[in-house]
Amino acid sequence: MNNFQIDKKKSLLLSLYIHIPWCMKKCCYCDFPTTTLHNKVPNKEYISHLLIDLKQSLLLIDGYSLKTIFIGGGTPSLLTIEMLEKLIDSIYKMVPLATNLELTIEVNPGTINENHLISYQTIGINRISIGVQTFNRNHLIHLGRLHRPEDATNIVSFASAIKFNSINLDIMYGLPNQTVNQALDDLRQAIALAPQHISWYQLTIEPNTIFWNTKPKLPKDDIIWDIYQQGNELLMSSGYQPYEISAYAHNKSYQCLHNMNYWRFGDYLGIGCSAHSKLTLPDGTIIRMVKVRNPFLYMKGKYLDKSYQVALSDLPFEYFMNRFRLFEIVPRNEFTQLTSLAENDIRSMLDQSINLGYISEYNKYWQITEKGKLFLNNLLELFLA
Repeated sequence: MNNFQIDKKKSLLLSLYIHIPWCMKKCCYCDFPTTTLHNKVPNKEYISHLLIDLKQSLLLIDGYSLKTIFIGGGTPSLLTIEMLEKLIDSIYKMVPLATNLELTIEVNPGTINENHLISYQTIGINRISIGVQTFNRNHLIHLGRLHRPEDATNIVSFASAIKFNSINLDIMYGLPNQTVNQALDDLRQAIALAPQHISWYQLTIEPNTIFWNTKPKLPKDDIIWDIYQQGNELLMSSGYQPYEISAYAHNKSYQCLHNMNYWRFGDYLGIGCSAHSKLTLPDGTIIRMVKVRNPFLYMKGKYLDKSYQVALSDLPFEYFMNRFRLFEIVPRNEFTQLTSLAENDIRSMLDQSINLGYISEYNKYWQITEKGKLFLNNLLELFLA
């Protein structure tokens, strides 16, 4: 593996998202752009187009250094090690890297073994996100997951045994017919495996999913609230600190830097079908790009679906929609730095938010309140144009 690395003292930091669309089966809750394959995964062809996509984007990211790379999907663990190494090695040769690069791959239990994990470490992957979702066998079946509870337990245990630098477990709650005790038991089993990070989020039923059509029986709101309150207390008492709406880390060094860059309104480039990008031009203009959704169209060389400039009137909502996902303070001067708007441009919106008790304002920063976290959608609506 080529460890080619460049640091520019004044370079801007960038995140790179790489979308791998292939899945063995579509999960019942999934509205992500995925394609179920019944034949061999077209690894070589797709990777070749990812690299062409990146090469065509180099002018847009000139002056940037990569701080994070996130390989998501879909099921990235369906990629062969050979193709994954080619992808990573090629990126290292094409784009300057910042120091302490965070390189994450999403994996599904049942699609990898111990040899995969060892190879991941060898080629430079230092963070692994494991899609456990639940340890309950019946719930796994209802969700349309293909793995067994022991598949998840075994792969997490081995990742810990070989001292993988950072391990995240994805756990869902609010599953069909789930009780409070069942949801808490999922957390207890996750905590017992001692990952450095747990993403714990509520199941939502989205359009164009199997669940949207079948309408499963979900827990009532009071049950969901009990799960959240007790689960949050359990995680915190076990040493996991919440830093974002659905993210818990043992300490700051294990927070997901890639997602933090999203929530801090940083710039990122997306390659692969359906990947999104947000880039700030030298004049302060912010552009967004979306790649085509169909992977077979993508593999014909038709990468870009649409590109547009974010209107100035939309920037307050976009900025705070991301920023208030995090529980950290928001420096007041950062708003102008990242949007090119003055604080006076949103003064009335801020005053409303403060008067309603959603945020607190201090000399140099804003802080979302507990009420603001609880009524986040109401808070964000105040920043709509």
